[in-house]
Amino acid sequence: MTLTVRQACPEDAEAIYNMIAELSVYKQGLQDSLTSPEQIRTMLFSPESNTEAFICEMGGFIAGYAVITSSYSAWLGRRGIYMEDLYFSPDYRGLGVGKALLKFIAQEAVKRQCGRIEWSALSWDQPAKEFYQSIDALPLNEWVRYRLDGAALHRFADGRFSE
Repeated sequence: MTLTVRQACPEDAEAIYNMIAELSVYKQGLQDSLTSPEQIRTMLFSPESNTEAFICEMGGFIAGYAVITSSYSAWLGRRGIYMEDLYFSPDYRGLGVGKALLKFIAQEAVKRQCGRIEWSALSWDQPAKEFYQSIDALPLNEWVRYRLDGAALHRFADGRFSE
């Protein structure tokens, strides 16, 4: 079967949304998505967006997607890529599509003179961790990822936080 990777376009918003729903099932049960196909279309494809999406197709069918954004490393003094999502529908796993899409993103990083690609994986997702290690990606065990969102984000922004 033919495998292709391409830049996503606004017409892919519905397919990306459906894969996000699949991803929520994979991540421990269907969760209500906070987004919609229209929001995806607006956020990923508006002229002021600094986010890009890529689609991987196998045999003419959308197999998976990735979303990246630019980052900057003060330590390296170079740009990088942060990969927010890398997802493939279950029927396409183990067929090399993940490796093909990640290789495409690596080629983009090299072409853009980026110093690195970074992403996060769920601690319990052993197949993902094994895949990443198979391509020589290393876990950053010395770093702890933090998140400020929802009500806590608004409280902090409004100056209502513990000192």
